Amino acid sequence: MRINYFLLVLFLSFNACCFAQDSLVIQIQQIEESIETPNIPERTINVLDYGVKADDAKNDKPGFDKAIAALVKVGGGILKVSKGSYLLKGPIGLKSKINLHLEAGAVLNFSDTPSDYPLVATSWEGTFIYNYSPLIYAYQAEDLAITGSGTINGNGNGIWATFKTQEEADKLSSRKMNHQQTSVTSRRFGNGHFLRPQLVQFFDSKHILIEGVRFENSPFWCVHLLRSNNITIDGISYDSQNKNNDGIDLEYASNVVIKNVVFNNSDDNVAIKAGRDTEGRAKAATPSERIVVRDCKFKGLHAIVIGSEMSAGVRDVYVYNNEAWGYLKRGVYFKTNSDRGGYISNINISGNTFKTVEDAIFMTANYHGEGSGKHISKISKILLKNLYFDQAENFGIVLEGYPNQPISDIRLENIQITKAKNALTLRDTEGIQFKNIQIGEAAGTPSSVK
Repeated sequence: MRINYFLLVLFLSFNACCFAQDSLVIQIQQIEESIETPNIPERTINVLDYGVKADDAKNDKPGFDKAIAALVKVGGGILKVSKGSYLLKGPIGLKSKINLHLEAGAVLNFSDTPSDYPLVATSWEGTFIYNYSPLIYAYQAEDLAITGSGTINGNGNGIWATFKTQEEADKLSSRKMNHQQTSVTSRRFGNGHFLRPQLVQFFDSKHILIEGVRFENSPFWCVHLLRSNNITIDGISYDSQNKNNDGIDLEYASNVVIKNVVFNNSDDNVAIKAGRDTEGRAKAATPSERIVVRDCKFKGLHAIVIGSEMSAGVRDVYVYNNEAWGYLKRGVYFKTNSDRGGYISNINISGNTFKTVEDAIFMTANYHGEGSGKHISKISKILLKNLYFDQAENFGIVLEGYPNQPISDIRLENIQITKAKNALTLRDTEGIQFKNIQIGEAAGTPSSVK
């Protein structure tokens, strides 16, 4: 994976110093070239040879389970899913050294019957729990792939959608368990509870490739990489419009490249997280770090998000050469509060273009006005450069720190917001640098006194 050095120098340099330019190019190059891709044997088996009918009527899960078991027995390989519509009453459990390959016209249709999904180790909004299995799930595995040009449909707009209005008690219960450091093995939800599962989750895994496939109609988050590393996501696409349908969630994730993705999902496009509150702060040794997002097309609620669950820290993130192809509520959004702790540091967002947004750039340490004031996050060392927005219907730029922990060392350079209802809000900040900022029409030559 080679990088266009000209674009990097053009979009990502901190200043005119050639040494700084070269240093930043090298940092990004090192991340991409250090990522280890899956090592999967070339042998192929077809799921149709294991009793699968692909008629969207018979439950095909037993056949998928048998095919995966057969691949495990011989040391892994490619599980070929030919054109057709497959009904799966329960999850696909991926194992090491397996590539789930969906050919053109292949559609995986997952049931929306909660009892089809057994209890597994997972997490929910930043807290580790046992809950309904994600629809495609891998735990403590390596050399994993989902590839091809088929579609993965979570059917999340039926029974799962009804869980949204019933989840509050379980959500608060999971957070209480987090704060009280309740043993994870006793944090059991699933049947009788209302926390929806993710569409795809790889947990405690490494050497991962997700390429080419389409994700639709997820019950909850679409693709969740949890405490995993060496991840490549390339050329996937979305049409997922249910509640909380984040496109890609990285949580305690490292060495990641996300590229050539076409987003169309009704929540965050890319959300970078690192655990919640007490539990997250205890895992500061595993922040989310060394992440590159490039050459993507954004559409949804928010394009690039850090938080709000980021208590173990987020650092060394590079977002460049992306563009919006539709409406977004916010373009760049950092969100945390004074229960989180942790930090957001060394973030470089450069060379990105957006259409109409509600807020162009919004950083807040007071998300939802929540927090006890005891665990304030530190937001610092941020570069936002060469960003263009057609219009901000509400705020252009908002930087909001905390009274005794200001947002600091933020550089904004070559930012153009052609039209904005409200231009700029700075609260509890220090060391903010502006260079070549335009919000509204560009100023011309001042008129003379008449």
